[in-house]
Amino acid sequence: MNQLLVTLGTKLTERWLNLLVLPGALFLGVLAAGTTLGHARWYDVHRLGEALDDLTARPVLDRAGTAAVAVAALLLVSSALSLAAQFLGSAVESFWLRESRSAFDHRRRRDRLRAWERLTRERNAAIRDPATPTAEIRQLDLARARIGLVPPSRPTWYGDRLQAAGERVEAVYGLDLDAVWPRLWLILPEPAQRQIEAARTSFTASARLGAWSLAYLALAAWWWPAALIAAGCALVARSRAHESMEALASLVESAVDVHGRDLAVLVGLEQADGAGPLSMDTGDRLSEMFRKAGLFDTDDDPFES
Repeated sequence: MNQLLVTLGTKLTERWLNLLVLPGALFLGVLAAGTTLGHARWYDVHRLGEALDDLTARPVLDRAGTAAVAVAALLLVSSALSLAAQFLGSAVESFWLRESRSAFDHRRRRDRLRAWERLTRERNAAIRDPATPTAEIRQLDLARARIGLVPPSRPTWYGDRLQAAGERVEAVYGLDLDAVWPRLWLILPEPAQRQIEAARTSFTASARLGAWSLAYLALAAWWWPAALIAAGCALVARSRAHESMEALASLVESAVDVHGRDLAVLVGLEQADGAGPLSMDTGDRLSEMFRKAGLFDTDDDPFES
């Protein structure tokens, strides 16, 4: 038990340092350097060294109690900044997955849809032409897939990729993924759950990195090199978010492909000794069952005794 507690404490401390203290402390370091150097002398490392020497030479820091309070304050401020970044990261994640609401969103979705339809027409024309090389058709498929696997209905690729997972599952199996997924999750084996959770966590971490890029961009008002840090964080966040969302959507579809019939067997819509994938008819019945549609579509009060 003692060894278990030590292990848990070590892991919790490691997560606290990695998720809260280190990102916030790094931002505080850049903030201190930026406000010390400014725009005019952004490159003056010697000036930064002098500022550090002046700080460490102060008599108040020679006291152990004062130094401990300073370190504790640094840890608290770093943690607070990281918590604020997590909160802002949730807003970034919601922004990435938003539906079309503003005029800008509608225009962006329309432009993406037009590009998708144009590539679809070019692909179909290439398929009809026997002289078209297979490699060219493949390139058109990849170009269209970069926009969306289905006609875009949201202003961002991330939202469309999740939407595509639901539409593809419904087209093949007749399943309403929104209604079926919570039940399917309960029967997934632990390795599958861990992979899906890891992909979801990676997407959240990418959004949090995007939030840090906004913080560094604000810091560029005092020290312009912070804009380069912000650009680097934004590029890495975008790349990681794209990879993690692709992995998440693919894993969700794969879970339905592999375990959809198991769910139908558990609720009695399929026989355990049957074979083959989930049928369209069974998928429709599963969706209807889990939607619970029409349950109270009567004139009787369901809460009357």
